[in-house]
Amino acid sequence: PISPGTLTESAIESMLESLDPYTTFIPESEIENHRMSTTGHYGGIGAVVRKFGRYDTIVETYEDTPAQFSGLQPGDKMAKVNGSSVVDLNTDEVVKLLRGAPGTSAQLEIIRPGEEKPIIVNVVRQEIRMKNVVYFGLLNSKIGLIKLTGFTPNAGVDVRNAIQDLKKSSPELNAIVLDLRGNPGGLLREAISVVNNFVPRGELVVTTKGKVTEWNKAYRTLGEAIDTEVKLAVLVDRRSASASEIVSGTIQDLDHGVVIGQRTFGKGLVQSTRTLVYNTQLKVTTSKYYIPSGRCIQALDYSNRDASGKVKTIPDSLRNSFKTKLGRQVKDGAGVQPDVPLPSPKMSKILVALLQKDLIFEFANQYFRQNPRLNDTANFNIDPGTYAQFMEFLKDKDYGYETESEKALATFKETAVRERYFDRINEEFEQLLNKKKSVKRKDLSMFQNEISRYLRLEIVSRYGYRRARIQSSLVDDPIVMQAVEILQDEKRYRNILSPGFKIPDTLS
Repeated sequence: PISPGTLTESAIESMLESLDPYTTFIPESEIENHRMSTTGHYGGIGAVVRKFGRYDTIVETYEDTPAQFSGLQPGDKMAKVNGSSVVDLNTDEVVKLLRGAPGTSAQLEIIRPGEEKPIIVNVVRQEIRMKNVVYFGLLNSKIGLIKLTGFTPNAGVDVRNAIQDLKKSSPELNAIVLDLRGNPGGLLREAISVVNNFVPRGELVVTTKGKVTEWNKAYRTLGEAIDTEVKLAVLVDRRSASASEIVSGTIQDLDHGVVIGQRTFGKGLVQSTRTLVYNTQLKVTTSKYYIPSGRCIQALDYSNRDASGKVKTIPDSLRNSFKTKLGRQVKDGAGVQPDVPLPSPKMSKILVALLQKDLIFEFANQYFRQNPRLNDTANFNIDPGTYAQFMEFLKDKDYGYETESEKALATFKETAVRERYFDRINEEFEQLLNKKKSVKRKDLSMFQNEISRYLRLEIVSRYGYRRARIQSSLVDDPIVMQAVEILQDEKRYRNILSPGFKIPDTLS
């Protein structure tokens, strides 16, 4: 038997594969998810779930939501929803059961580590609004930080309100760090609104151009800025995309602030949504956007593929140069290159293994069960006693990992065997391998500071949720520290924004 619905969907998706990955068909079953991504609103309990073995497990609860009010905790495994087993269901199916109209109830049967019997939790769903600004606060009396994670409706207003609150908290405030790291973008109009908080009315922010010239449009700031004189540092990384790139690129093109971090993702495409039959929709790429200097930061050319169908990056020889408002040179075709490029933080192999195997997550859950209260999340640190507890917790856990040197030794052994030299060096090789294993066993001590940081962030989030995690991370965030250093050095800040400053253009 052939399912007409499945066949039709497969045909549509196959047709769209020849275009770009942002042109997608949205079936009726996914309309609610699409609406949530564009509005930031949904009816549900306010929790993030992820698959752990056979169980979907709560990994985060949002503050002031039904999940928090009902006492749900990270680590809770869901066994039943409204009396029906959800064991072995995929996460999408479980999420659909958890979501629903505000005011309706869901009964959850959960398995909580440390409890002998399953726990029944009744949750009343409510409208959950995903915050655009998840944190704002003072770094010192003159510098504030705003963490913007989305561009759903009211993102510009949320940033404006944060600026006003920071100014009330400290009348000395003269600089802001706008953190767009990890922000995948969102609504075009909200990107313009965020920029409008810092630049005056009537300033060109973005122009959209497509094949249909009648649809081309220039977007300018429409309102009065809240502060055009405040010094600004915009933080970006490889996951800053779309609307984040409009904001950071516009601030750079207008020489209105310093962009710090890593080269951004490089998405310069605009999508429009078309309503189709049977309550389905098509999100289709209709144009490219160009920031004030005239450049498009799109990094991949989907109209130019190689013989295998692979999409090519725009070669450096075809990238064009443009000028910022004050005459600094910038290039198109590869995202937004920061004025001050900084390397992305590197993780040790052991930390990666601990995170991938969720052992830091599980220890934080255990710590929370044993210590229901934490009075000061802002100043919490992992002391030697707590780290010793963590090492004890790991004793019966598997956190094996392979280092680069072990990979190199394995390659060396294969080559030596192939060349028939290995028998003569076998004893020395085993001695070296055993010595390496002995050193590796000390990695928990060698990388204690790095591991402790992630333990600290995971633990404080159990008590103060996402806000506490972000606040605690600022203490030793090297990119935030660099931003503060630049904003405090008036001469260096002005020099970066001067016409003679050369913005680095390495593609690394």
